[in-house]
Amino acid sequence: MREWNLPWEGGCRCGQVRLRISAPPLLTMACHCTGCQRMSASAFSLSAAIPSEGFLVTKGEPVIGGLHGAHRHYFCPYCMSWMFTRPDGIDTFVNLRATMLDDPRWFTPFIETWTSEKLPWATTPAVHSFEKLPAFDDLKGLTEEYARQS
Repeated sequence: MREWNLPWEGGCRCGQVRLRISAPPLLTMACHCTGCQRMSASAFSLSAAIPSEGFLVTKGEPVIGGLHGAHRHYFCPYCMSWMFTRPDGIDTFVNLRATMLDDPRWFTPFIETWTSEKLPWATTPAVHSFEKLPAFDDLKGLTEEYARQS
């Protein structure tokens, strides 16, 4: 069992927006969709689903960026670091970009999504892979399995 040593602190690249995480992640992910590739300038984005009650912006005011659509992507208004995402209609968790944490060394993706769009050379150590997103009915089992392994 992993010792989480909460709370965690984190922030954007310039430090104008700071975060505090006081609950362990429900799930960790790598997303291979082309949107994440373009927003992260990488082969995939890394995120941790943090329960909303365990997520707090402690400094600054993030702004919505990205596509301004169903998924609200929050950025630092100064350095434009993509910090977290709040999926539309789902208020139970926040998808934190794991590299926004001051110490993300513990992070390993448990699932990877949108492998149908992944770059051919991109690999992760994720335990579960999905061509798109996991079925909503599968999320409970995935979060329970992640909790047991973490």
